[in-house]
Amino acid sequence: MNYNSCFVKPVLYCTYICYLKVMKKLAENSQKKPDWTFLSNHGHVFICLYSEPELPLKEIAIRVGITERAVHKILSDLEHEGYIKRTRIGRKNHYTFELNKQLRHPIEAHTKIKALLDLV
Repeated sequence: MNYNSCFVKPVLYCTYICYLKVMKKLAENSQKKPDWTFLSNHGHVFICLYSEPELPLKEIAIRVGITERAVHKILSDLEHEGYIKRTRIGRKNHYTFELNKQLRHPIEAHTKIKALLDLV
């Protein structure tokens, strides 16, 4: 009986399976979303859009970790409060940003959006 065919192949197979499991776990941990963040989803969407105004809603949703529908709702909120202005150009939206508006919460209301964006 040939030792190579009986024992080596199963050992290599098991090693390969273990390797795949470890790599999958590493990938999951590297993409794991934190339980909480200092900025809200509204802040994250605003920052993403400000840094790349042509970014599709789907890509913003992926980066922030929310649904496209949630991104759309947040953009509506930001537009309603005057933080962004949306203009339709062909099939795409063009956004302008009001950087001199103050942050909304009373604790940071003395700070303007521009100051926040300068930090990130």
